[in-house]
Amino acid sequence: MTVKIGCIVEGESEVETVPLLIRRIDANLYPELPIIVPPPIRRPRNKVVKENELERAVEFVARQIGGEGAIFIILDSDDDCPAELGPELLHRASQTRSDLPIAVVLAKQEFEAWFLASAESLRGKRGLKSDINSPNNPEAIRGAKEWLYQRMQTGNTYSETSDQPALAALFDIEKARQADSFDKCYRDIVWLLEELQKANDLTNE
Repeated sequence: MTVKIGCIVEGESEVETVPLLIRRIDANLYPELPIIVPPPIRRPRNKVVKENELERAVEFVARQIGGEGAIFIILDSDDDCPAELGPELLHRASQTRSDLPIAVVLAKQEFEAWFLASAESLRGKRGLKSDINSPNNPEAIRGAKEWLYQRMQTGNTYSETSDQPALAALFDIEKARQADSFDKCYRDIVWLLEELQKANDLTNE
């Protein structure tokens, strides 16, 4: 039985990147679990955190996946503390659809910070220099996209819409887990897959 994970994302690039990341983790841990990740819906971060906006988005995605499966929500934390805003958003989303497993992840600063955490695995890829090293605290860096651009070979630029999905297919997931917010992202995706696997097993009994 095929299972679905519906997603709510913030940026245009995440529409391709987030399903790719979920499928990578699924293929590694649950290759026998066939999943479908429909095209994520985009909601501006400053809008989705407002009262009733997140709830409407969750209901929309729940309908998108036919009321079955799971929901994954990922936003940049910007200036908010992920440990505070994340649980608040999760509570609101779970209150809206308590019948579905839901995870909420806030990338500390921005998605690209996770590439910085595994920079060595991206040496020579997508125009990046072959000698780049991860900074000591990648999630403390403001402007991760600029960090990547500054470490590209002459003549190359960083394009969020094309390079982010490409790097998401290449970066070392285990190394990126050194970044706390990516470690949470990974664990949340694994948890959703585990819940879907359990439901799938019960259906097949």
